[in-house]
Amino acid sequence: MSLASAVAALASRIGFEVKTKIDASHPGVARAWVSFGYAGGQVVIASSYNVASVVRTAVGRYRIHFAVTLPDANYCWTALARSSTNSGTQRVAIVRSTSDLKTEQFVDIACGTAQASFDDSTEINFVVYR
Repeated sequence: MSLASAVAALASRIGFEVKTKIDASHPGVARAWVSFGYAGGQVVIASSYNVASVVRTAVGRYRIHFAVTLPDANYCWTALARSSTNSGTQRVAIVRSTSDLKTEQFVDIACGTAQASFDDSTEINFVVYR
């Protein structure tokens, strides 16, 4: 057996083993994600998985509705926001306030400036793990 054949066989076997170990129920697989932004007076979703909609509730504040309800609200989420200008004005996805909700059906997130005021972004990337 040539080296190339041996490497190909090994790669195939590794792929088979990984496929049998990691499936949709694995905790390291995202349960939901969305890439969206606020532009032209509306929320624009670029791409998503298990997200039914994103609603802007106020400047820099959004409610993300899941297409398939999560088993409970004990999930982890993370998000990143793009600067809305080329002048170095920072935008960050920030932790929810106590008035925001995190349920099996949706989660409220916020986007803010480095000065901690709410503001929109043309690109926010959000991911849920459970």
